[in-house]
Amino acid sequence: MVRLILITLIASAFFSSTYILNELMSNSGGHWFWSSSLRYLFMLIILTVMIGLQHGPLRLQQLWVIFKDHWVFWTLTGSIGFGVFYAGLCYAADHVSGWVVAATFMFTVVASLFVLMAFGHKFEKKLILYALLVLIGVILVNVSEALSMPTGAIMDIPLTTVLVYGALPCIIASFSYPIGSQLVWQASYNSRQLNVVEITKAKSARRSKDQIYWDNEGFDAFEALTTISPRIVSLEMDDYIDTDSPVPKVEQLPKSRLEALVAKIPTIPTNLLSNSFNKVWLMTMGSLPFWLILGLFIQPKLPDFSQVTNTLLVAFLSGVIATSIFLFARERAETSSEVAGVDATQASEVIFALVGGMVFLNNPMPSVLGIAGIAIIMIGLILFAKNG
Repeated sequence: MVRLILITLIASAFFSSTYILNELMSNSGGHWFWSSSLRYLFMLIILTVMIGLQHGPLRLQQLWVIFKDHWVFWTLTGSIGFGVFYAGLCYAADHVSGWVVAATFMFTVVASLFVLMAFGHKFEKKLILYALLVLIGVILVNVSEALSMPTGAIMDIPLTTVLVYGALPCIIASFSYPIGSQLVWQASYNSRQLNVVEITKAKSARRSKDQIYWDNEGFDAFEALTTISPRIVSLEMDDYIDTDSPVPKVEQLPKSRLEALVAKIPTIPTNLLSNSFNKVWLMTMGSLPFWLILGLFIQPKLPDFSQVTNTLLVAFLSGVIATSIFLFARERAETSSEVAGVDATQASEVIFALVGGMVFLNNPMPSVLGIAGIAIIMIGLILFAKNG
């Protein structure tokens, strides 16, 4: 659990660059649609080059086959987990201050628990309390930020504007991201389970064939031998899977309240979903129809050069590096508590955003109330790690 949280902290540091760069783009007057859509266009280009260089064109062809065979699933997953998620954040950043966006999105700590419970997972009550503790710390940090704002600044924005155009899109985004992540996690789990079953069946079939040989003629070939040498231990990993029972011992997920919908998540016969970059590539490809439809509906003016370059930087730091690290940590989570702990660690983005703002934007040091909020966040994360 501690290792997973440390990995997610690294991802959160890269994720926090989004808020800093989006604030710069918002101040320059760039349209929120380009800040969101260009990020994923650049992500797709970067990931395609990286995967192609690392694994060759064949890997890209294999990924395209996976996407084509299950295009409905990947389009749905990419549209929710990437499209709705980031469109909501960028839209909110265009109407309210960046710290409001960062703080409100931290509701994903609580939203992740609701999403996991909808998928049938159960938690001890103390984990929900830890998530609420992290959320309280995030609220204190941002209340401190609000109190430090000068008169005539963001606090003069009408409350309805903040709620409708700022908070509501962030709340939607806070649910969209864990929903997309959980859909991918479930598909990856189904794939791993299928691989184990196929390996087990192949091993059982091979043993049955060997048994038939020994029963019919195998021992006749060794009639002159007084002893039979012991069988050499196989170096194949599938020989170490327990197949003594007719049913392979695969840990089952808890039964879901939405079992009928979860059952529709495809079981993809591949081991490529164990790679984080492959999953991000598939989700990014799946988000393209969402951006195309949204762009045709909005029809924004073209972006300037600074917005394009800043979006490219966001795509690399947050979209490629941070997302891949986060999905890697979530993939390694083996229990509901560990998945919840990984999701809750995203709250540390506020801390990194504060430090980044102080370093790159010359923002002032947080007040005592803000420091107290940071301390509460860290306590919540430590409790997750200790009791998860």
